[in-house]
Amino acid sequence: AVRTGVTSPSFREAFRFWLKLGFISFGGPTGQIAIMHQDLVEKKRWISERRFLHALNYCMVLPGPGATQLAAYIGWLMHKTWGGVLAGSLFVLPSLAILIALSWIYLAFGNVPAVAAVLYGIKPAVTAIVVFAAWRIGSRALRNGVLWSISAAAFIAIFAFKVPFPAIVIAAGL
Repeated sequence: AVRTGVTSPSFREAFRFWLKLGFISFGGPTGQIAIMHQDLVEKKRWISERRFLHALNYCMVLPGPGATQLAAYIGWLMHKTWGGVLAGSLFVLPSLAILIALSWIYLAFGNVPAVAAVLYGIKPAVTAIVVFAAWRIGSRALRNGVLWSISAAAFIAIFAFKVPFPAIVIAAGL
């Protein structure tokens, strides 16, 4: 009983969620993880908070794209192999289509002032989404002063001192 206390979605419901997520997940991994948390844990209650944070921690330590790994892992938790394949595929493919379309728009119309302004205006919105998502997940995962201190030290180490990420993970683990 991995998901005790939560509802179990049908494969069709999960398909619709992962497809929607693939089209609306902005803000890089932080934004994507926040959207998954809000929808899967808080709104739909398909996975518990504890299980989500455990999966998030596990996926962040692995090499590769953590948000994609998290989606595939949660899909696997809900519907085993086909759930993982579905979640991983739908997490990536719609975003790829959007990226291709935006790239084409930029190349074809990037010099048009109105289009350039719209593309430039997206930056602050995405930044706000990422900052809000980081605060939201951080406030749930960092439950005491020691964890906040480790998080702050890791932030300073990676940005101010350019310490490699694997070294930060090892130091935080110790």
